[in-house]
Amino acid sequence: MSGVLSAPGFPEAAIRSRAREGAARAFPSTDGYGLTLFGAGGTGGEPRTAAPRGGDALDAMRLVPPVFVPQRLEKLTDLAREPLYGDVELATDIGGFRSSLPVYVSAFGSTQVASSGLGLAASRQAGRLGIPLVIGENVVPTNGFAGASGSGSADASADTGDSMLARLRAYEQELPDDMGGLAFQQSTEDADAEVWNQIYSAPAAKALLESGRLAFELKVGQGAKPGLGGMTVLKRSVAAQLADRYSTDESVFADGQGEDDRVLRSSSPGTFTAEILRQQIRFMRNNYPRARIWVKLPPGRDIHEAAVVAWASGADSVTVDGAEGGSGWAPSSFLDQVGLPLGECLRRLGPPSRSNCLLASGRMWEGARAAKALALGARAVGLGRAALLAADEDPQDGIARLVACLAFELRLLISALGKYTPAALDPEDVWLPETAGPYLHP
Repeated sequence: MSGVLSAPGFPEAAIRSRAREGAARAFPSTDGYGLTLFGAGGTGGEPRTAAPRGGDALDAMRLVPPVFVPQRLEKLTDLAREPLYGDVELATDIGGFRSSLPVYVSAFGSTQVASSGLGLAASRQAGRLGIPLVIGENVVPTNGFAGASGSGSADASADTGDSMLARLRAYEQELPDDMGGLAFQQSTEDADAEVWNQIYSAPAAKALLESGRLAFELKVGQGAKPGLGGMTVLKRSVAAQLADRYSTDESVFADGQGEDDRVLRSSSPGTFTAEILRQQIRFMRNNYPRARIWVKLPPGRDIHEAAVVAWASGADSVTVDGAEGGSGWAPSSFLDQVGLPLGECLRRLGPPSRSNCLLASGRMWEGARAAKALALGARAVGLGRAALLAADEDPQDGIARLVACLAFELRLLISALGKYTPAALDPEDVWLPETAGPYLHP
């Protein structure tokens, strides 16, 4: 057990126990079996009626199985026996990639958390699981493309081997045939470093490209700090080496008692209109025709309009990152008071057509919340902080055990709803108390 990371306001203890014990943690502790009568609110889990961070509807919802289950009858006919939860098939197409589960690992960029070796650990485990992985922005300008000796390396974290190429290789070496896929984000600063061009022509990425398992993700924004670019805290000496590529602010941490060694480094948030987004996606499709095109949107009030533009322009998937999304560094006011909760984003989007892939991220760590997002139209859910905490708990198998527990819960939940694939879920499977009915798109 490493136990270096902490995640205030997040169910850290529950995630770490899942990283240690896997699917067994889908149930209460067996220590009380035979001696305890279990019921709502008495299993040690977080209460579902208290929605955190401004009232996220997902946590207040309940999944509501029906009495009549015609899809179970169809499954019974196919199997010639009564269906069980183990008959739920979780393999899913995610943004052009075949995934073993409706789950992917969200973007980790160049923050100290991800660059401490946990980024590599997450890459290896995601590859082994056969689920897609997103490598976040600013890795190349900060850590280098090929490591300490690669171009753009300025941060001591490059010495851990957590460069862009190291993460790619760690993922690919574990990847089963025909499963998974790797997506690379590019910020304005990454564009200056020609990150996508380097990856598209890199021999190390050739196998992924030829097998159709390479994607480029345009990051329009993120849930933890919508309207802002990526932020990290650097030592003054490191910040000086990056000053020609990033905005740095030495005044933020100054305490008036002498020179502080900490400097705030900020990325550009980018400037988007509907036409700029449309043209950027077309540019990506034209310049990188063999790569999948993903778009990550912040939880903005015009989320529906932005997603429609992205899909109409040819995006293979659109990710909505709710205000509950995590970050290695962000202003407290943004974490608590800026952006739409994920549940509201999904309500405004409404279930997309089958041809449009919607991905959802923000406080994902267990099966019930994931199932609700899937029922409201998401094709898959992204693990961010939960994946890092699990890797911190056990760098070899923590994420694998966490995902095994989540997958087990999904099979139980989807089966209980009388269905046998994630795609079969729909808004009628969830209920929001305050509306006294299904949580439907207006």
